[in-house]
Amino acid sequence: MWTTVEISGRPADVFLPQTEESAEETKFPGAVIYLHAHGEEKLSEKPEFTQIFEQHGLPIVCPRGAKSWWLDVICKDFDDELTPMEFIRRDVTAWIEQQWDVTSPRIALLGISMGGQGALNLSYRHALKFPVVVAISSAVELHKAYGYGFPIDNMFESAEEARQQAPLLHLHPLNWPRFQFLACDPMDPTWLEGNEILASKLASSGIPFENDFQTSLGGHTWEYFAAMTDKGMTFISTAIQKLQT
Repeated sequence: MWTTVEISGRPADVFLPQTEESAEETKFPGAVIYLHAHGEEKLSEKPEFTQIFEQHGLPIVCPRGAKSWWLDVICKDFDDELTPMEFIRRDVTAWIEQQWDVTSPRIALLGISMGGQGALNLSYRHALKFPVVVAISSAVELHKAYGYGFPIDNMFESAEEARQQAPLLHLHPLNWPRFQFLACDPMDPTWLEGNEILASKLASSGIPFENDFQTSLGGHTWEYFAAMTDKGMTFISTAIQKLQT
């Protein structure tokens, strides 16, 4: 079931799986924060995602972040003073704890495209708080979006300045998320190379991760996003179980 709530005065879509108990009585093993793509599409309006989330049985919080790239940088389309990254790290996690008594590290991050980049950036900068991350078709080379009249143009002085915010540059060799799943369709010409470079860096650094760069469903498509979300939710459920043991 989907509802819309306010978290610190900002709208968020919330999915709760059907259970025999009330939401207040249900003890969820974990929760998921979903970071949306640049198009700001709502998963609540896509039945295939509702079915996927129902099958996996975890609550999902989908905050609205405008075209902010979910960075620790002011985006006036989001807020004049609060960065979207700080909002997720502080406000959204506090809301989840209050609602369901779920705390880090059992709060996983899931993101698509712009949101996949944001999920990686959050987990790389706050690996102990967010050790579980699933990044689908991630726009990891976010500087490629610079110069086309999007809000990112107002966030940075140049494409190079935007590039300095890329997840790869914030990956700590001794403090990284324990559970990472990266996915990108091999027919996604804009973002595949950046994901492959990131995976190569993780591998050469001895940092464990899982990836799927083989499955193809037409490139940067919602059919692909749904298929990888199903796979990613399985990854998240398994990771949360491991964190509890």
